[in-house]
Amino acid sequence: MNKSYLISFIFALLFVSVLDVSAQASVLNDQKYIGDDGVFHIVGEIQNDLGVPLNQVVVIATLYSEENQILDTAKTTSILETIMPDNRGPFDLLFVNQNVQFVESYTIELEYELTDFKAQVLEVMSLDSRQDPLDNFIISGIVMNHGDITSNIVVVIATLYDKEGNVATVGKAYPEPGYLGSGEKTPFVISFADKAQANKAVNYNLSVESEEHTTVPEFPIGSGILLAVSVSAYVLITRMPDTLAPGLARVMNPRLALHTQE
Repeated sequence: MNKSYLISFIFALLFVSVLDVSAQASVLNDQKYIGDDGVFHIVGEIQNDLGVPLNQVVVIATLYSEENQILDTAKTTSILETIMPDNRGPFDLLFVNQNVQFVESYTIELEYELTDFKAQVLEVMSLDSRQDPLDNFIISGIVMNHGDITSNIVVVIATLYDKEGNVATVGKAYPEPGYLGSGEKTPFVISFADKAQANKAVNYNLSVESEEHTTVPEFPIGSGILLAVSVSAYVLITRMPDTLAPGLARVMNPRLALHTQE
């Protein structure tokens, strides 16, 4: 075997072996609701406990009847493109044509890949939240780029939480211009399509990212190394009324599935 290939293979094995086998990506604070437009939503957050950033995160939900028959399946992606370690990325999954009166439970599957660390240099400041005269909930503020290079395609993402701590709804905004030079600032305004859900909010969280950067952490963290391997993963989570099926995770070959089991 070529020596360079052998070294790369050994490094990949070592990298996978040092990941905490009990660590995983999980779904938190999820719930279902019917929006103002009559569309059936499942909203929640993906928690990254793997110690490395995640991207290409796909959320797949399957609805079940009381007789445990599959009613429908749909998928979406995490609204936050890169989920840093110990952070969360929100999602909003829609079922447009589902007769929701027959929905008894649902399962959520996650597919994701490990990726490189992003510089955490985008700061949100001067925050303000209010309701406008039309009863729309509004969050506004300013984004600043503390990095040394330009941030392109900047997006600000807001996750609203209800009094139970579950995700009520999610919104986002693309500030103008869509790029921020080093040291530059730009304002943003986020409104929410589902007024009824937004009006349930008692708390919220903001994230901001660009192609190059992500949000400044609340506390300083060490810089991470660039990943030399890409590991795909697959997680299955079951949602019943007031029931969560727990499980453990294992890292496997990129083309194989990573399962949790009840």
